[in-house]
Amino acid sequence: MPSDDRLMRLDEAGRVLEWHRAAREAFGRSAEETVGRTVASLLRGGPDGRVGPDVLRPVLVRPMLTDGTLVWEVSAAPDAASGHDLAVLRAIFTQSPVGLHVLDDRLRIVRVNTASHTLRDTAEDRLLGRVFSRAYGLADPEQEEAAARRVLETGRAELNRIVRVVPAAAGREHSVYSVSYVRLENARGDVLGLVASAIDMTERERALWRLSVVDEVRRRVGERLDVIAACHEFVDAVVPRFSGIAVVEVVEEVVRGEAPPLVPVGREVPLRRAAFRGVVSAYPVGEVRRLPYGTPFSRVLTDLRPRLVRVDEDSLWLGADPPRADAIRASGAHSLIVAPLALRGEALGVVSFYRHREEEPFEEADVALAADVCAHAALCIDNARRYARERTIAATVQRRLLPQRPAVPDTVELSHLHLSASEGGGAWFDVIGMAGSRTALVVGEVSGHGMAAATTMGQLRTVIHSLVSLDLAPDELVARLSDTAARLAAERAALPAGDPLHREPLTASCLIAVYDPIDLTCTFVRAGLADPVVVPPGGDPAVVSVPAGPLLAGPGNAPFPATTIDLPAGSTLAIGTRALAREVLAPAAPLRALFDEHAHGPLPDLADAMAYAVGDEQRSQDALMLFARTAALPAERVFGRALPPGPEAAPFARAEARRRLRAWGVDQEAAFTTELIVSELVGNAVRYGIPPLNLRLICNGVLTCEVSDAAMSAPHLKHARTSDETGRGLFIVATLADAWGTRYQAEGKTVWAQQSLHDRP
Repeated sequence: MPSDDRLMRLDEAGRVLEWHRAAREAFGRSAEETVGRTVASLLRGGPDGRVGPDVLRPVLVRPMLTDGTLVWEVSAAPDAASGHDLAVLRAIFTQSPVGLHVLDDRLRIVRVNTASHTLRDTAEDRLLGRVFSRAYGLADPEQEEAAARRVLETGRAELNRIVRVVPAAAGREHSVYSVSYVRLENARGDVLGLVASAIDMTERERALWRLSVVDEVRRRVGERLDVIAACHEFVDAVVPRFSGIAVVEVVEEVVRGEAPPLVPVGREVPLRRAAFRGVVSAYPVGEVRRLPYGTPFSRVLTDLRPRLVRVDEDSLWLGADPPRADAIRASGAHSLIVAPLALRGEALGVVSFYRHREEEPFEEADVALAADVCAHAALCIDNARRYARERTIAATVQRRLLPQRPAVPDTVELSHLHLSASEGGGAWFDVIGMAGSRTALVVGEVSGHGMAAATTMGQLRTVIHSLVSLDLAPDELVARLSDTAARLAAERAALPAGDPLHREPLTASCLIAVYDPIDLTCTFVRAGLADPVVVPPGGDPAVVSVPAGPLLAGPGNAPFPATTIDLPAGSTLAIGTRALAREVLAPAAPLRALFDEHAHGPLPDLADAMAYAVGDEQRSQDALMLFARTAALPAERVFGRALPPGPEAAPFARAEARRRLRAWGVDQEAAFTTELIVSELVGNAVRYGIPPLNLRLICNGVLTCEVSDAAMSAPHLKHARTSDETGRGLFIVATLADAWGTRYQAEGKTVWAQQSLHDRP
């Protein structure tokens, strides 16, 4: 046998005579420790006499005669570990960073490697002989002991069990280890014990935990574009994952959507307690107050530097804020991080993180984490602030563009229901007086929201007012409005591709109803909105079937057909945007029965009933409904006469007008002006028109003179020269009247002029 395999020589009594190098490497004992001692004493194990598994090795023993004396030569058996194996084992037990523990079948530590000493900074002699789960102070020793016993019984290894270790000293953080158990067996398959390995995972777990905190904040904060909502989302994300208590205080100007102050923030700047989650709140959520000077919270707003602050009875800053000090004591808080909410050098607010009771105190590494999550929260809060500001501007613009106090004529009673969208919308209504005591009722809707919708709505509303002043027929008016909307849509489409409006095509809808209180008729033209509903006095509500024209600015050149119906005095008319019409006006609408019930009552009560039933749910688009109740113009306020076709028509018309104005009590000055206007209008009709000729006077707050003939030619205003004997008629009318115009019928036209009355009859 090669000499390298020799371990030792023994005498007949079993005492060591020679102790070779292989024995030193295999058993870890020197010749001085072994020569002269019996093998039994060397291999004897612990107090119970059991032999440890680290000294059990297969060997080959053979007798030899040396100088006539019988000796026993012990050498490594052929299947024993090679020199490389022993070197590997020696390296693992002396240099491996993984803590290795050899456990007996009672889970006691019988041998450890050098790395095990540093896991809890404990000497080896204090570990040997102790149960593994108790020696290291595992947070749940019973669970780990049960896992180890399963490995002993089944032989199936338990690998990579994440366990927490209770800190040896108060105020220190828990450690985290990855523990694995593997069963030890000898060559015969006898169970000798376990090998328990432990790897310190504290830093890795702490890094993963920090990433999880940041991910949770990024996932949950910023879902809603509202400053207060973002603050609540933030405290919900960090409690209890990062701290047991969190308080968010935001500069009041930021909550209102205004620009945040620059740093350092003045003492007079108030902050709102926007969100709180924890045990005891020092101040009610929503309270606005100034931060006391000389506290970490006010200091953070002077330099935007996060701070790890001591919290104990000796902290001087507690005296500057007694309510907060009382809340800290009541909640058992012992560790505090104060971090700013800041962006681009502007202070949005301050966040306070507290750990209390059994929670581990904050460390310096946690300050950087607090700063990271607060930076994301600040970005979300600033986005919400900017959105709130834009929403406020859009809502203000929309309110200013809507009719503030519309001049409602005596022949129409109005009420409306306007449910604003959460982001501002483009729904509007108008009530416009027209010549002949007629009234135009307009309901419109622009797609989109915010400033774009509000400004487009304002542009279309201005166009409608201009077109109504021209006294166009309703279908012609809507056609011209659609032309304007098409030009606005083309301008939007021509914007640069990076402009957000470029990706939002302009669409709008509109319905115009023109009510005539003399003829008791109403003419409807619809461009995209739902059909109106009419409730006759004492009758049942009925949907008016109005042919649907295309959307404003829609494709093609489809016409906008008009529908005229008889509308008795006392009728109720309801016109709504598409969303609200589906809820209220459609035959199968959820609120149709409620509308029918209140349709004959006072209009304000009808609008209130609809508002209560619709509720305050968040809407993506504006919803608007206009209610109108009609009245007839008294017959004594309207005067009409057929005129002769010749030159005698002018004096005849003046005489008839004079008598009627005297009956109405019109003062002499206004009556003289009216006679002159009548004379000029009739003279033009006789000269350029076609019989039959008719005169109509209407006195309803303003005095309207109308002269009709069968010709379709348009009157033309011109400035006559000094040498001209004619051509001044319409110029005189335009000078004397407040307004004048021409209205075309199916056959013929009407030229009218209006003048205000100083004293109403």
